[in-house]
Amino acid sequence: MRDRFREGELRTLVAETLGVDAEELSPDVSLVDDLAADSLDLAELVVRVETDLGLSISDAVVDRVRTYADLVRAAASAARAIPARPAVEPLPLRARLVSPHGEILRAEAFTPYAAETIADDARAAGRGSFLEITLPAETTDRAVDDVRRRFAWLAAHGVVVQIGRDGAPRRSVAA
Repeated sequence: MRDRFREGELRTLVAETLGVDAEELSPDVSLVDDLAADSLDLAELVVRVETDLGLSISDAVVDRVRTYADLVRAAASAARAIPARPAVEPLPLRARLVSPHGEILRAEAFTPYAAETIADDARAAGRGSFLEITLPAETTDRAVDDVRRRFAWLAAHGVVVQIGRDGAPRRSVAA
């Protein structure tokens, strides 16, 4: 949401919430003294900043906001604190884990959480288990190598790992 914060959106939101004209929102205008905002108005304003703009401003910061410029700085700081989203969507993958205990099949996006869960299951399955990861046919070589590196450590735990694309031969991860 870092890229979504715009001062103009905040200005419109403040004007609507406090019932003032957007032109009245100069940097040095006091929200309480000049615009007669009370504690309920400020609470509503913070809730709207959070819900409408997706920004979270801590109570400690809100307590220090006096002017419109203070609010803009607080909102901009909150926007910078949000981690950037990945530029691309996570790869879809299919994972098949075969062990003496049975078989687990998964189809999900390749997120850090999914990778950790798949790896934990494979490690828990133990030596002699087989993990097969299948990525879409159009997956780049670099992405396949990244996935391969992510699971390479399992070979040291006796898990055979094969990574490949739909319709292509699979390569095992070396121990």
